[in-house]
This record gives sequence, structure tokens and C-alpha cells, in this order.
Amino acid sequence: MKKILLLAVLALALPTAMFATSSIDYSNSGGTLTGSATAGLTLSGSDLSQIRGFPGGIMCPTGCGSVTFTTGALLSGSLSMGGTFANGGSFTIMGSGMNGAPSGVLFTGTFSGPNPVTWTLTTDASGNHSYTLQGSLSGTTASGFKTTGTTFQLTVSTGQGYFQGAVGVASGNTNILVPEPGSLGLLGTGLIGLAGLIRRKLKA
Repeated sequence: MKKILLLAVLALALPTAMFATSSIDYSNSGGTLTGSATAGLTLSGSDLSQIRGFPGGIMCPTGCGSVTFTTGALLSGSLSMGGTFANGGSFTIMGSGMNGAPSGVLFTGTFSGPNPVTWTLTTDASGNHSYTLQGSLSGTTASGFKTTGTTFQLTVSTGQGYFQGAVGVASGNTNILVPEPGSLGLLGTGLIGLAGLIRRKLKA
């Protein structure tokens, strides 16, 4: 009876190894952010400039890849004064295979947080305006891992004017949580051991 209880506890505990995570940060710069109340915001032509979380990290002013996205439609507020956007749309990070960056699709997903995507206006002491776009993403990494803890932030500056439908991008950051390879290995080893114990138990 004790052995059966031990096997049951082990079977329940091992999958928790899957929840151990590490993170990869993707930074982008440049490009153009365009938008309308009905179509939402769209980022195009933005360079993938840095990848943190890979051994040694990868930095390149241009040539690492690209970051593109579209949000859902405007839910509240306005493009000029700030507001919220609906979840949905699409989000893609591409690697160029150059300058040490991986090649192909590194992440593809959609805005899908529990809260809407926020578009916040900030005015400094000199009267200069900047906007910050923040949202949560779910999607798939290049390794095929499904992610739900991904966050995105983008900053644009419009000087003393307001956003009027198009602006150059200062910087953006995407943080993707991925399962640690060591944790996946631990899960696999644990499951193999569990199978062996069950087999021995059945033979007995």
C-alpha cells in the first residue's frame, strides 16, 4: 500500500518540473508604428537588435531579424490621448540567420492577456510626449513550446505633437518564458523511472 501511495505522489509531482522556466529577451528598434481606431496598431520594418538569454547574448544594430505585429481594434480612449486595444491580431519575431542570430520564425503568437493591450500617453516637464504600448502574448517558440507568459512593451516619442497615425519607433522589448531544458530532462528521466517501478510492481 505504501508503495502504491509513493507511486501516486511521484506521478503527481514530476510534471511540476515542466513549470520551471527561463526567459529570452528580444529587443527591437526602428521601423514605423501606424494605426487607426478600427484597424488597431501595426508595427513594420523594425529590426531585431538584441537577443538576451542565448549563451553570451546576441547584439547587432541591424541584420538579426525583424519584429512585426498588429493589435486588435481600439476599445477605449483614443490614438492621440491613450487608451486600450482589444486582444487578437498577430505577433512575429523572425531571425535572419546572420550575425549569430537563429534563422526563421523565433516566435509567433497573438495578443491574448487577461487584460486589454494598453496604450499610455506620458508628457514630460518640457511638454514632450511619448507613448508606451504594453500587452501579454501567447504563442509558439521556434522549438515548438507553447507560451502564455510572454510580455511585450514598445515606446514611441512624438515630441510636442501627438500620435497622428504614424510614428518612428524608439525601442521595443519582448520577454518570452520558456521551459528550461534541464527541467524537461528531469521530467523525462522521472517518467522513465516511474515506468520501471510500475513494471516491477506489476510483475510482483
